[in-house]
Amino acid sequence: MRIPRNLEVWRLGTVNYLKALKLQEKLASDRKINKISDTLLSLQHPPTYTLGKRRTDYNLLVPESELKTMGAELHYTQRGGDITFHGPHQAVLYPIISLRDIGLGARKYVENLESTMIDLSSLYGVKAHGQRKCETGVWVGDRKIGAIGVRISSGITSHGLAYNIDPDLTFFKHIVPCGIADKDVTSLRRETRETDMVLPDEEVVQDQLVTCFARLFGYNDIIWKDKNDLEIDG
Repeated sequence: MRIPRNLEVWRLGTVNYLKALKLQEKLASDRKINKISDTLLSLQHPPTYTLGKRRTDYNLLVPESELKTMGAELHYTQRGGDITFHGPHQAVLYPIISLRDIGLGARKYVENLESTMIDLSSLYGVKAHGQRKCETGVWVGDRKIGAIGVRISSGITSHGLAYNIDPDLTFFKHIVPCGIADKDVTSLRRETRETDMVLPDEEVVQDQLVTCFARLFGYNDIIWKDKNDLEIDG
């Protein structure tokens, strides 16, 4: 008989990138020693550009000194992937889960993250698809709607996915998103603009993204925790 699995979801609202990074590091350490169960951080960031461990600075198309004027930050990380943008109206999920416990390898894990965003898109009549060749993430035609950058250490995940609900897409013009040139970036709002589909509040959309994640990863129950219920800074 299959043992029921629960997922604890922390709804954190808008969190500074570095604070979220430190929180992930702490939770990943706790998960390695089974101090906590599988946990998912659901949040948004202020305008922030992040680079993966390959340090592809050349995909930042403006001088770093100009970012502050734009109201954006730049941070270097240990995740996989290339440069990307995080900002308001973009749903970010950071899973802190044990892949060993659920019997998943790295490739299948990434595929499930892609499927999470594909399933959410389909709820609004948007036909999205996953990676082609070496292009990770989720696409609508040739337009990228969701990015993935993960870190896996001792079978424990951190970092995760970012799904564009309705961010300011001009921020993406200052980078080569995920290192893939000549591709456009899109959002759920943009893809549903010409249809009669009305988007609910983005908190609802973000919770639906969490639900898609939980279903694909086989969790039986979601334990929701809001920021006010948690003893953290940010």
